[in-house]
Amino acid sequence: MADKLLAARGGEQVGVNWPSTFVKRTDSLRTCFNQAYDRQRALCEDATLIKRWFKLVEETKAELGICDEDVYNFDEAGFMMGKITTQLVITGAERRGRPKSIQPGNREWVTLIAAISAAGWSVPPFLIFAGQYYLSAWYKEAEIPRDWAIAVSDNGWTNNELGVEWLKHFNAHTQARSVGARRLLIIDGHKSHQSLEFQELCKENNIHTLCMPPHSSHLLQPLDVGCFSPLKRAYSREVESLMRNHINHITKLEFLPAFKAAFDQAFTPANICSAFRGAGLVPLQPEAVLSKVDVQLRTPTPPAALPEAPWVAQTPSNARELEAQSSLIRERVRQHKSSSPASIIMAIDQLKKGAEVMMLSAELMRDRISSLEKANSAASERRRRSKRRIQKHGVLTKGAGEDILAQNEADQQIAHEERQGGARSGLSQRAQRRCTRCKETGHNSRTCKTDTINIE
Repeated sequence: MADKLLAARGGEQVGVNWPSTFVKRTDSLRTCFNQAYDRQRALCEDATLIKRWFKLVEETKAELGICDEDVYNFDEAGFMMGKITTQLVITGAERRGRPKSIQPGNREWVTLIAAISAAGWSVPPFLIFAGQYYLSAWYKEAEIPRDWAIAVSDNGWTNNELGVEWLKHFNAHTQARSVGARRLLIIDGHKSHQSLEFQELCKENNIHTLCMPPHSSHLLQPLDVGCFSPLKRAYSREVESLMRNHINHITKLEFLPAFKAAFDQAFTPANICSAFRGAGLVPLQPEAVLSKVDVQLRTPTPPAALPEAPWVAQTPSNARELEAQSSLIRERVRQHKSSSPASIIMAIDQLKKGAEVMMLSAELMRDRISSLEKANSAASERRRRSKRRIQKHGVLTKGAGEDILAQNEADQQIAHEERQGGARSGLSQRAQRRCTRCKETGHNSRTCKTDTINIE
């Protein structure tokens, strides 16, 4: 917002530290960051168990000769399409409690299966939607990469079959990039990771799995340490942006571009390497995790109530106040002779500030109107979208879906041309019309010149 206001004045953009310095020099503002921490996880943290985990990782890598570049972590993360997470906000210093944000009503569940490498790159996402059919619009209109995979299940959750499908997806994208002969995959204790078919497929492809201790993924799993939280915050910002543009219902087609933007922001090489470093895995540093184990649970003391002070308006905020301020300035100018002009200068400054506020408000309103026009155009486009189904069950990448649509369009074009060719052939071979009286061509019964014979 500050950049837009400066652009309206023809100035440069604000600096990186401007928001924090602005809050510091404004006594009525403060920053607050709300973060959820599960009590059961805090109670189940065990330093001895964590030390055993790092020893197991070290011994496994040494025994199997696994390089750091061949260490991977994968896990699932669930999203409600229309849910906004808690964020860092700026609010009045006198506010008590957390500010509230309106969010869309769609609570449809989407599951992401993500995997990252200690080398700093991520496997293309594997998304699971709730449903039974694949819609052509997901592959034709959603701007996502061709190697992203989409699957469907009845409730949008993963299962044993989809876990195996993901492992095939993982193997296809990591096998060629392996440095050594084996790959190490860090997993949690979900049942879809422990199925017999999953483990057999791992053995066939030289993938060794290690299961983390229970209730420790927030400390030991790189995805939880450095990727999933930024991803959910980034997606929440995308949903909030759609809400500001009056898109109040998030469908799968709105979810895909919003999620892609959030994924690109969160799964960066820097974040991925930092996640493995924060989990103590690459490089192997148990102290990076053990230093976080000592968590003291306590109830914070509520701050003392701030005294209320009356607010006095000094700058005109509407047309009526502007007119009153102008009249005051004119009156003071008429009365001014040899007295100090300080009061007149102050009144002029207040008038100038009020005019600037109104002009900047108009600039923000123009920007808001532009955003609403774009949202209205997007809503109109959404109503015109095709809902044609292209497949039931299974897994489809973006590229495979595009290939199916292209083949269907080609088949339809061929069928259309064949129908047109048949219609033209039928017209050319159609028999000519004959008169019903004389059976000759070139006229009909009304214009027939043959005499009618009446038989009595």
